[in-house]
Amino acid sequence: MTRKYKQFETAVIHEGYDSKKHLGSLATPLFQTSTFTFENAEQGERRFAGMEDGYIYSRLGNPTVQVLEEKIAALEGGEAGLAFGSGMAAVSAVLFALTKTDDHILCSQGLYGCTFGLLQLMKNKYRITHDFCEMNTEEQVRKMIRPETTCIYVETPINPTMKMIDLQMVVRVAKEYNVTVVVDNTFSTPYLQRPLEYGCDIVLHSATKYLCGHGDVVAGLVVGKKDFMTHIAGTTQKDIGGIISPFDAWLLLRGIKTLPVRMDRHSANAMAIFHELKKHPKVKKVYYPGDDASPDHYIMQKQMKHGGGLISFELHGTKQDAQDFLNKLKLIKIAVSLGDAETLIQHPATMTHSAVPEDSREQMGISDQLVRLSVGLEAWQDVWQDLQQAF
Repeated sequence: MTRKYKQFETAVIHEGYDSKKHLGSLATPLFQTSTFTFENAEQGERRFAGMEDGYIYSRLGNPTVQVLEEKIAALEGGEAGLAFGSGMAAVSAVLFALTKTDDHILCSQGLYGCTFGLLQLMKNKYRITHDFCEMNTEEQVRKMIRPETTCIYVETPINPTMKMIDLQMVVRVAKEYNVTVVVDNTFSTPYLQRPLEYGCDIVLHSATKYLCGHGDVVAGLVVGKKDFMTHIAGTTQKDIGGIISPFDAWLLLRGIKTLPVRMDRHSANAMAIFHELKKHPKVKKVYYPGDDASPDHYIMQKQMKHGGGLISFELHGTKQDAQDFLNKLKLIKIAVSLGDAETLIQHPATMTHSAVPEDSREQMGISDQLVRLSVGLEAWQDVWQDLQQAF
């Protein structure tokens, strides 16, 4: 989809919606309906046969949801978008659509815990195998691609270690082997990073996080080529049924309008907290894309507008010390989501990545002393004061 508005801040408000088509309503109308009526039986036949455009049933398409899908496609610079009932519904639909029995998926060294669990399920039930790769060099990626590799699945920054993957490098190798590149862009949003501009094929989001921004929606979004989005819509979305409700789509549309303002504030707050954490004696190591001393910083500068709102850091001590630290926080909430107005903190080894076996967690760089901080929209000084008293 070609974006009408050059400036992102304008596009998030206006793309995908034409008030003239909706009785002049400034806000996108909420079509809270499960089904749609036909003028006659023949019209129903034509729509089911694909001979006539129009709505049939909200699992197959809904006007409010369509506005959301068109908006995210425009913001990511893709041809078409699809909305799902959760981020994992989006991940599942994409990976099932891209694979069959005995295929292989190459993954970045580190994934969200439920994505890891899905890959294990696909391996155990359908013999769809996977491998993890650090993806530091073309040689590393090239050596791990097999004849049966159908896609490369990348998180960047990686959850929760904040490691960056050079998307242009991965795409160069993938194109040699005609392998699809899928990127989870949840942490960055299209405001900070647009993987399709670097040649990636599919971008997906847990829209629950920054795109919503208010902690009141669970949703997923996918953007890619129109033909492939149509294929997903007619197969793994339609038949598995992980669709978004019209009301959740409506809430997401409202949240996305303020995305640039929120992401600028999240990023500025996180940078301020990062500098304080680096100086604190009880902090062993800090992981943040905006760290100019990080070996990955050049990738962040190339791919991202800002460092984002997420920081991970390791504490000196034991797992219990890390948990005691979380328990002493007063302003900051212990919760496993991210991207909300409130600052949230969690312990990956026992929470989001608890399903990952210990040896795999160690390979991913997830220690028992690692915590992940989603810096919110409060005054950063208040957030830092709470961290200080907990230390």
